[in-house]
This record gives sequence, structure tokens and C-alpha cells, in this order.
Amino acid sequence: MRTEAVLAGLDPDQRTAVTAPAGPVCILAGAGTGKTRAVTHRIAYRTMSGEISPRHVLAVTFTARAAAEMRARLGALGAGGVQARTFHAAALRQVRYFAPRLLDGRRMPELMESKARMVGLAAAKAGVRTDRAAARDLAGEIEWAKSSLVEPGEYAVAAAKALREPPYEPARVAEVFAAYEQLKRRQGVIDFEDLLRAAVWGIEEHQDVADQIRAQYRHFVVDEYQDVNPLQQRLLDAWLGGRDDLTVVGDASQTIYSFTGATSAYLIDFPRQRRGAVVVRLVRDYRSTPQVVGLANAVIRQARGTEAKLRLELVGQRPSGPEPELKIFPDEHSEAVAVARRCRELIAAGTPASEIAVLFRTNAQSETYEEALADAEVPYVVRGAERFFERAEVRQAMVALRAAVRSIPGETPLVEAVVEALAATGWNRQQPPPGGAAREQWEALAALVALAEEYAASPEILPIGEAGRVQRDISLAAFNDELIRRAEQQHAPTVSGVTLASLHSAKGLEWDAVFLAGLADGTLPTTYAKTAEQLEEERRLLYVGVTRARQLLWLSYGQSRAPGGRTRRPCRFLPQLTKGGATESRTVEPGRKPDRRRPQVSLCRICGATLLAGADRKLGRCPTCPSDLDEDLHERLQVWRAVTAAELKVPAYVVFTDATLVAVAERRPTEPAQLLAIAGIGPRKLGQYGDAVFALVAGASPDDLAQKNFEN
Repeated sequence: MRTEAVLAGLDPDQRTAVTAPAGPVCILAGAGTGKTRAVTHRIAYRTMSGEISPRHVLAVTFTARAAAEMRARLGALGAGGVQARTFHAAALRQVRYFAPRLLDGRRMPELMESKARMVGLAAAKAGVRTDRAAARDLAGEIEWAKSSLVEPGEYAVAAAKALREPPYEPARVAEVFAAYEQLKRRQGVIDFEDLLRAAVWGIEEHQDVADQIRAQYRHFVVDEYQDVNPLQQRLLDAWLGGRDDLTVVGDASQTIYSFTGATSAYLIDFPRQRRGAVVVRLVRDYRSTPQVVGLANAVIRQARGTEAKLRLELVGQRPSGPEPELKIFPDEHSEAVAVARRCRELIAAGTPASEIAVLFRTNAQSETYEEALADAEVPYVVRGAERFFERAEVRQAMVALRAAVRSIPGETPLVEAVVEALAATGWNRQQPPPGGAAREQWEALAALVALAEEYAASPEILPIGEAGRVQRDISLAAFNDELIRRAEQQHAPTVSGVTLASLHSAKGLEWDAVFLAGLADGTLPTTYAKTAEQLEEERRLLYVGVTRARQLLWLSYGQSRAPGGRTRRPCRFLPQLTKGGATESRTVEPGRKPDRRRPQVSLCRICGATLLAGADRKLGRCPTCPSDLDEDLHERLQVWRAVTAAELKVPAYVVFTDATLVAVAERRPTEPAQLLAIAGIGPRKLGQYGDAVFALVAGASPDDLAQKNFEN
């Protein structure tokens, strides 16, 4: 009877996952499909049926919050006593317990909370000059290497193979890595990767330890399996010891941490590696409205690569809601003002501020939204990062800008003065550095330059009382005052408010209303994503962002960073939002006439990018995507067009433009619908030239067509 209670309320797929027999089980769970419910009910079902004992179960998650939630749910289901921990927490408990046996009576070495300080010392020993950002990036490279089971002597080759972009030459990073390992041993401390390695070593090299751990833990559950790295998999294999009572849960479409060493390969290969594995797909989405689910499916449907093999088509289960909207603004500032205004409206209408999130690609984007929300008197909380003006590099830059007032001539244009002042700190506008932390620091200072551009571009006329009006001061000194004003306004303490977070920080969370901001090419995907694999991970980031929304979803981008700046293209991963999905609208500033022309949005047939330019829409692909042009067909089309234009006594482009000929030679249409799908070809041209085009595509020569016309 108790087992029936556990099964009550489960959908058919969840029930299949819960009641699957002992052995390898792979649950492919899409966003919002109830994966935690499925795994906790599976554990409870098996314990209540007498199949397993709670004390013999180890459930592994990736965050302490997720582990606590799992323990609470299991307790509520009557399955208390199950160990639900992170990989590191489980390893720490085991290493600490067995340390006297493994270390000849000695206690476990002290565990470092952070690598950065030790890495800085190691860099100095290796003769590598670093600052705080470079030390963090070196620490990240060492963490990636150790998580990937790469030793210092193997780093250079492994980094090249993995297409890493280290902050220094790979050979220099390897030297720092080696020096770091030596310093740790000398000081008798270990890092988190050492902790996992020690747990592996204890099991693999000490049979008595292995026997005791395997007797304790006999049934395993791993959540977010797409985020496992090689070191964690090695520990999991050691725990299993060849046994197969393993349930894994994951979603390859949410693989967004490959830069840390995480890989979805173990999830993808699970059925092949484990004979007889049961694979269950959870696709009923209980989190989001069908409209949000539809957009999420459209985003991930265009995915390519290994992870795409396991993509899931979600089915929304909630009542219908509003269509997601794509908002286009003249620049980032007007975008942020509109987002803040809409947040304020939602809060006034009854949506709690804590149920609203503004998500963006990089932490450096937060400042614009911090300012806009503060101006709109909307409380906010920055998640996963410091507020913009609290960051060390921004505080240092503001000191440099104040000092520059005395050293830079007053007549120097504001933006030039800001760039010059920041250059004195080592910042180079033209050369973003490699390494994640250093690049984020560079982008934060680039955001200050963007603020200066915005400030200089709108020298408002301000009233000065009865005497008249005066143009706003746009000197470096005045800009410093503006930065101080912004910092003071944004530093007001908040307890609960709108969440500002990067897409990476938002993973695993959800809100009633989500604003995905800054969706412009160059930001998402970032300009640093160059390989096909990196671009696909950027697509998955957008997918993760979309699936955070329960009810309301807003997508937006500014056509330029600052007023009057270079026009940017929308994020290439946005699907067509004007038919059968989200609506697209343009927002204009007060006092300006609205542009009645709606942009015709279509998708690149190769990469799935959103196409707005007329020539791109005609070709059906991005200009940077590879062409599959049939050169022989293209030549025959050109000859035919020239002959036809001469016969009709019209310019050649009146028959078909050059772009249309390229599109025909690439797509090679064989039926009317395919020819009509090419932009610029309507029913009239289909009737005039369709038969000739189809004949040329089929292999006919222009001479054949001319002879046929003569005979007719």
C-alpha cells in the first residue's frame, strides 16, 4: 500500500522510471519534467518495497542546495536515512574517516578553500608575473587539468587537443601547475581535486577500504549526469566496483560547463557502456507554459553535434499563457530602461519581485540593469557575482579615472580620456586577454568605456534657473561624478528583489517572469566562441535561459551598445518568432514615430541563425556559413539568364538577381514550392521561368532550352 502511495500522481514516464528494475537506469529528463520527483520516488519505492535499504543508497548531486532538497523530499516520502551529498562532500566524509588507516595514523591534510593564493605563489616561483585575474585563470586551468586527469607534464598537449585558451603559453602554465603541486605538498594542504583523487586512491589501492565502502553503498543515483567530469566518473566507478545498480539523470541539452572539464559523453554513452540499461525519457514539462515550451523546442531543434543526439521534444502541461516577445531597442540603455519599467509594472500588478529575473550572458552586463532598476526604484539582487561597482577592477579603474583628471588635458574628448586613463592600468581596448577571469575583468572596464560613450552621446540641455539653460558638462571630472552617483545609488542594501544573474548562474533555478536581455550576436554567442562545439554550447545557454521561465518570457536586444554605435545582428540562435510562436515587436522612444515595417525574420538553413538582411534571407543562410553552390548549375543559370534577358530586351537582373541565381544553384529546387521558398520569387516569376529553372536543375543546358523554344 505504501508503494502505491509513492506511485500516486506520477505520469506514465515517471512511473516507468520509478519502477524500473535494479540495474543501470538512464533517465533523460528535460527542463521542468520532474526529474527530482522521479529519482526521489524511485529511491522511496525501492526502499518501501523492501528491495533496498535506505542506508545502502548514495545519491550524488552537484550543489549542496540540491542535496538538501533531495534529503527533504526523501524524508517526506518516508525514506529517511539515504545519504544525499555532493561528490566533494561524499569524498570528504570518506577520506576523513579512513585517513588514519591510509596515512599511517595521521589526520587528513587541511583542505584549501581556494587555489588562487597558492597559484599566485607558484606563478612567482615559476617566474610568471600575475595579477588577481590571471591567478584566477591559472587556477581555473589547473582545476580543469586535474578534473580531466591531466598531469603537469601532459598539460600542454592536452590543452591543445581540447582547444583551451590559457592565460599564458601552455608550457608556462604547465610550469606553474608543477610548482603549485610542489608547494601544496610542502605546506601539507590539498585542494578539492586532491580530495576526490584521495578517495579514488583509497578505494583502488586499499582493498579493505574498498570492501568497507562498497558494503556500505550498494545503490547509486547521480543527478545532472551531463556535468560529470573524468575525475568524478573515476570516483563513481571506484564506488561501484563493477556493480551496475546505478541510476543517472541528465539532459544533454543543458550541458553548459564544458570549460570546467564537465562532459556529457558519459550520459550519451551510458546505454552503450552498460549492457541492458533501461532508458526513460521525461518530456512532460510541468514548469512552463506551452508557449515557453514551444520556443525552447524551437531553439534546441536547430542544435547540432553529439549532445543533439539526445535532445528531447518537450510537451507543455500547464495552461496556456502569453506568447514570448522579442523586443528590439535602439541601444542597450533603452533596452535596460524598458526592462526596468516592465519589472516595475509586474510588481505593481502583484508579481513578487523575487519571482522576476533578468538574465544575461556575462556578469559585465549587469551594470546597465543595476542602474536602470535603481532609477526605477525596483529592488534587485545580483546572484553569483558582486555588484558592478563593488568589483575590485572597477574600484581600481575609478581611482585611475579620478587621478587622470589631473594628468589628461581638459580638452581631450571624454571617451578618449577614459580609454587613456584605463590604458594606464594595463587595459588594452583592442586586445581582450585569454582566460575567463581576465576576460571578465577586461569586459567590466570595457563597460565603463561604453558608459562614457553613452554619457558623451547625450549632452542634455539642463535648466539653471531664471538665467536660462546650459549644456551638460561631459568632461572627465563630470563623468567621475556620474560614476560616483551610480555607485551610491546601486549600493543601497536590498533584502528581496528582482534577480540579476548570468545564464550560467541561473542553471537549476526558475521564476514566474524571465527577461533574457542582450541577445545580440557577439554577446550571445560570445565572440570568443569560435569552434562548432563552442557555438553549440552557446545555443544551449540560450535554451537554459528560456526554460527558466514559468509564465512570462521577454527576449530583447539593443541594436547598438551605445546611441549611434555600430548596428549589431540579433542572436543567431533565435528561431522565427513571427509565425506560430512568439510575436516580435519594435519599441520606440517617446516622441518618435513608430516604424511600421516589421522585420522579416527567417532562419539560416545551415546553422539555424536568425536572418534579417535581404541578401541573407534570399540565400537562406548566413554569409559566413559554408556555401554548397553547384558551380556548373550556376554557370548554366547565368548563360540562360543572359539569353532570356536579351530576348525580352530587359536588364539581366529583371529576370533574376545575382543573389537569386546563387540561391537557386545552392538549393537546387525541383518543385514549385521549393522555388517559391526563395525570397524574391513569387507566382509570376514561377509561371514565367519555373519550367526553365527546373530543367536546368535537372541537367539541361541553355542550348537545349533555346532549341525547345525555337521548336515551339
